[in-house]
Parts: sequence; C-alpha cells; structure tokens
Amino acid sequence: MSALPTILVVDDEVRSLETLRRILEDDFEVKTTSTINEAERILQQEWVQIILCDQRMPGISGVEFLKRVREQWPDVIRMIISGYTDSEDIINAVNDAGIYQYITKPWHPDNLILTLKNATRLFELQRQNEALSVELRMLPTCLKNSLADKREKLRANYQRDDGIIRTPESCMNEVCDKIYRVAPYDVSVLLCGESGTGKELAARALHYNSLRAEQPFVVENCGALPDELLESELFGYKRGAFTGAVEDRVGLFERANGGTVFLDEIGEVSPAFQVKLLRVLQEGEIRPLGSGRTRKVDVRIIAASNKNLEAEVHAGRFRKDLYYRLATVTIHLPPLRERKLDIPLLARRLLEIAVQDLGKQIKGFSDEALACMQAYHWPGNVRELQNEVRCMLVMGTRDELGAELLTPRVLRAAPEDEAPMLESLAGLQGSLKDRVEALEARILRETLIRHRWNKSRAARELGLSRVGLRNKLERYGLEKIEQLNRDENKVAG
Repeated sequence: MSALPTILVVDDEVRSLETLRRILEDDFEVKTTSTINEAERILQQEWVQIILCDQRMPGISGVEFLKRVREQWPDVIRMIISGYTDSEDIINAVNDAGIYQYITKPWHPDNLILTLKNATRLFELQRQNEALSVELRMLPTCLKNSLADKREKLRANYQRDDGIIRTPESCMNEVCDKIYRVAPYDVSVLLCGESGTGKELAARALHYNSLRAEQPFVVENCGALPDELLESELFGYKRGAFTGAVEDRVGLFERANGGTVFLDEIGEVSPAFQVKLLRVLQEGEIRPLGSGRTRKVDVRIIAASNKNLEAEVHAGRFRKDLYYRLATVTIHLPPLRERKLDIPLLARRLLEIAVQDLGKQIKGFSDEALACMQAYHWPGNVRELQNEVRCMLVMGTRDELGAELLTPRVLRAAPEDEAPMLESLAGLQGSLKDRVEALEARILRETLIRHRWNKSRAARELGLSRVGLRNKLERYGLEKIEQLNRDENKVAG
C-alpha cells in the first residue's frame, strides 16, 4: 500500500484527468476514471480518502453521485470541481452531498494541492475522532473494571497487613496484630515512631482492612505547609478567598468523604491550627476559606508523629483535647535497629522494587553485605535502607551486590558474629591501648571489605607491608573471617 493518501479523480474529459494526474501525482496516489460505474468499482476495491468529481457528468451530476458516495462511503472527503458557478449547484452540493469544498475553474495548481492536503488532514482527524468515540463509549466500563482491579490489588496487598514486610519472629508482628484488630472499628488512630519507620504503610494497612476500604485514602504532610496553605489544602476555598484563588477548590476532607484522611507529622501544626482541626473532629464539618457555610464530612482520621505527643502536651505545645481526639488508639512502630531479623527481608524487597524502577538486573546481596546491614543501627530507618540499596544497585558491576558497595558508615558497624570479638578488645571502661586496638581492628575490617579481602590493596592503602597486615589480622582474629568469606564465595560460585 502506498504511503501517499489516495485521491480519486472523476471527470468525463480525458485531458482534464491527465492534467490533474500530472499535477497531483507527486503528493498523492492518484486514481482516475471518466465514468461513474468505474468510480464506484474503485471505491469498492481501494482505500480512497478523497474524491474530486466534475459536476457536469453524462447521465448524472457530480452532486447526485456524491450523495450516493455519502451513503455508502461516508468517511471519504467529497469535493466538486466545476467550471460553472451556479449558486444553486453550490448550495445543493453543500447541503445534499456534504461537500467539503466546491472548486471552480480555472484553478491554480498550488491552491488545489493545498486544499487537497487540508482535506487529507481532515480525513485523518475524522478517523481519530471515530476511534476516540469508540474508546469513550467503552471508557465507563473500562474505568470501572480498572478501578475495581486496582482496588482489589491494594486490598490484597494490605490484607492481614501483608504490606508490612517482616519475618515470623519479628517484633513487628505484635504491631501488625494490633493494626488488624483496630482496623475494622471506626476510631481515630495515632501512629508513633521515628521518621522512616513505615507509618504511612501502617496507615494504609488500617484503611484497606477497614469498612472504608472502598472509599478514598488521602495523605497530607502537615509539617510541610504553613497554616494558610494547610487550611486551604484540607478544607478547600472559594474563589476570591485570597490572592490567586481564581476558582473554587475542594479540600482533601471533602475528597476523602466516606474514606480515610492520614495526617502525617501532626505534631508540627501550630496551636492556632490545632483549634481549627479540633472543631472538624468534634463537629464533623468543615468550612472552606472564604465561605460562610459549613459542610458535613464523614472521614476517619489516622494521624502520625515522630514526636512524643504526650511530652508535647505536658510542655504546652500540643492541645490536650486534640491529642485525646486523635489518640483513641495509639500504635508505636519500632525503629529498624530493633528489627534486626527483618533487615535482610526488607533489603531484598527494596532491591526488587529498585530493580523494577531502574531496570538493572541483579541476583541479590552477598551474605557479608547482609551481615553488615544487620549490624548497622540505621538512624534513618527504612528510608535510609532504601537509599543504601539503590546506591548499591547503581554502583554495582557484578551479578551480586557485595559489602564493598556499602557506604563507610554502614561498613564500620561490625556484624554480630564479629562484634563480641571486637568489643572485647575495648569497652568504654577499657584502657587507651585497648580502645586504640579496637578502633584499629574496625579500620582493618572496613578496608579489607572495600577491597574484597585483597590483602595487597588493603596493605597499600593502609601503608603496611603484607607481613605487617597478616600479623594484625592474626592478632585481631580477622583471618578467620577472611576464611569464612572465601568458603562462602566457593559455595556461591
């Protein structure tokens, strides 16, 4: 099939057909005929986008022919070319045959080609419009099915709090059991814990295991906005309420009507805004900025804070009545350093997500890397672990992510099987000599891991001879660890 659009020229004058073919053939696939019967045969066999037909044809006018074309091939763009300018002919052509253009003779070649190219674009637009119309007719059902599928996936992901990754022996099991017991009851929940411990994940687990699971779940970080913006985000505003408010805006409380609102970092809101929020919780109604009327809303509130809100209440920085409204049930999420058993499982899951996002395939972590991760105290919790995993994936050049890819702060933490040996060298109450030796042992271990236990490179970096390095390894028991790593690499190989 030609890449050029196809035009059918119908004219009983052979000279006119030859002239039109010569002018148009560089820009169009041109089909010509001098009879109506032949024109209909071509339309049945070819994919024609435009018909250019003479008005004065033997036995039938161009308009009469194009009326038949309109009934049988309505997508084809229909055009009349004629040396006659009878106004009645033009009106009939437009009204009866749905003519796109009535071209009068004499015509200029450039103008004719431009007109036909415009007609080609119109044909493509018509096809796109028809395709979109079909899609739009199917859209409500498709959207409904798609929404139901996504809802089911979310519900399955958080069913029995499975969205929170943990081992059977994890201290998170008690937290998840509490989430599952609380979720069905329409009470406010306060989630406490350090930043990065998964409070939003717990909030989603509460929502998708509740009776409101079919309704919206919306999130607002209260610590990220000043009072005025936070009020407009949560409660909405009317046009003209402030400079820049050019239209009405629906707030998050109204959008979540029937569902759940998760207010993260609730401890950061000012005392003035705490009063407004308390009224919403007490009365179940909001008032958009600039409006004189209140609106009823039905939402469940889940709040979270990395601060100790009880201490904030005693210090007078957080309202006691608001605290008790929010904390019908309080759930504390432990930091990652208290979830040592979960770290390998979490790291592997975060790696799976990173592989999907970054499109880089990898087998997994070495045992040494996982041991280093378990020994580290993770002040940034899961969020810090996620960044560490992504950094390792980006920097890794082998199928397996080894400990040498970890950042120095993670490497400096000795794995649990090494920790007693190293700690015994110097505790806080030990002598200066003992403490210096403990520090030296840590430095040796970190350097060897970074160089994948290559003694020559490690000795060169530390300014030691190979013999001197070997003596230190024997002294601190690090040669045993090296042998373990060799054995593990043999098994992996």
